[in-house]
Amino acid sequence: MSAAHDDHHHGPAKGITRWLFTTNHKDIGSLYLWFSFAMFLLGGTFAMVIRAELFQPGLQLVEPNFFNQMTTMHGLIMVFGAVMPAFVGLANWMIPMMIGAPDMALPRMNNWSFWILPFAFAMLSSTLLMDGGAPNFGWTFYAPLSTTYAPASVTFFIFAVHIMGASSIMGSINIIATILNMRAPGMTLMKMPLFVWTWLITAYLLIAVMPVLAGVVTMMLFDIHFGTSFFNAAGGGDPVLFQHVFWFFGHPEVYIMILPAFGVVSAIIPTFARKRLFGYDSMVYATASIAFLSFIVWAHHMFTVGMPIAGELFFMYATMLIAVPTGVKVFNWVATMFRGSMTFETPMLFAIAFVVLFTMGGFTGLMLAITPADFQYHDTYFVVAHFHYVLVPGAVFSIMAATYYWLPKWTGYMYDERLGKLHFWLSFVGVNVLFFPQHFLGLAGMPRRIPDYALQFADFNWISSIGGFLFGASQLILLVVVIKCVKGGKKATAQVWEGAQGLEWTVESPAPYHTFTTPPDPKLIHAQ
Repeated sequence: MSAAHDDHHHGPAKGITRWLFTTNHKDIGSLYLWFSFAMFLLGGTFAMVIRAELFQPGLQLVEPNFFNQMTTMHGLIMVFGAVMPAFVGLANWMIPMMIGAPDMALPRMNNWSFWILPFAFAMLSSTLLMDGGAPNFGWTFYAPLSTTYAPASVTFFIFAVHIMGASSIMGSINIIATILNMRAPGMTLMKMPLFVWTWLITAYLLIAVMPVLAGVVTMMLFDIHFGTSFFNAAGGGDPVLFQHVFWFFGHPEVYIMILPAFGVVSAIIPTFARKRLFGYDSMVYATASIAFLSFIVWAHHMFTVGMPIAGELFFMYATMLIAVPTGVKVFNWVATMFRGSMTFETPMLFAIAFVVLFTMGGFTGLMLAITPADFQYHDTYFVVAHFHYVLVPGAVFSIMAATYYWLPKWTGYMYDERLGKLHFWLSFVGVNVLFFPQHFLGLAGMPRRIPDYALQFADFNWISSIGGFLFGASQLILLVVVIKCVKGGKKATAQVWEGAQGLEWTVESPAPYHTFTTPPDPKLIHAQ
């Protein structure tokens, strides 16, 4: 579908109008990816402020209130501005091509769902300049801290969350409509690439939980401006109700941020192992199981609120059950690599690091699932270490892997492999030096979201901050790689990686048009 789709009477759109009015899924995918990278750098800057303050004990750089604004904005921007839009960008670019569709099902809504995001995040970021400052209540915005005691800017935060949610719902409807209605003849559901499957399931999760988030911020709005008492105990409300409603959204949300990553890794590992993905069907069922279970574990974030023992037992066992389908996936990735003819190009390095480090984050998650143990870990740096292992070497590494993997397809040029590997190794070392010591800090009792700390935590915090600055700085290499690649260089062929059989979906699932060893006819795969 050409960029001139809307505009065919007046010739192709040029310059800024091309990007403002585009209905082309590739253009919109690129917009999402560039936007998410900008947000990644902004959210990363906030994290650098946090790590600089924690570099040594005492209060040196920022006021405690501003420190809390930084932790809040870092979390909100990384989750809603960096990780989620990046995966939506990958979905926009790749899903139509993977299923043989000419574009997304609802191209104009696609444009709208992107273009409301920059305004939402501009508004959210502008709260830093308002009287009373930005939201300072953490990315989980627990009431009554976010209602009774919130800065005035909380209303802008609520509006921004509504806009992000609307964007996510529109994007999800579009993805579901595209996958269910626009697959090429012969491509049954069980022949779709796993990236398409993981996004289909993720889109259903988003449609289920985004209205819950909208509900909880609307209840906040009413408590703040209209005299209701949903979360105000003085008026007969309950602050713990906030946590229940928030985490009923929040737990599926963390799976929304990892399921598309599973799809990316399931595309990359078979390519560089030169083998079919081991256990395709079990991967689909495991993804669906994880999605289902994600809805019945929310209160494991709330073990310390004083719930009945029966509730604690239920949420403990349900949470530990998620380890089963997740373990199936890890087993299948390892089995795919086993006795494969592996090569270690940049996408494969990120994918292998993903498998190892995401699994480590999974093990600390199992520790947190054990109710009596969680009483010790809750709100310490152990929790921070756990979810950053899942989200940084997990979600973020998979986005980087996907970027390197598909850049030749997106641009027509090969990226600089030497710089890519440098970016990988600096990121890999940086991320572990940054987050591994935080496990020890948490086990020793250092609380999260606190700008100052006792002397015994000084050494690990110093190490952690060094890792943070290394990881942050090394992301600029990715920017250089992408810009260099977009500008030109060595032309990418249909067979991008030496010896890789055909294109990326060739080795992943039995696609309709070809045998395993013959590269598909590009005209059949993407009817553009």
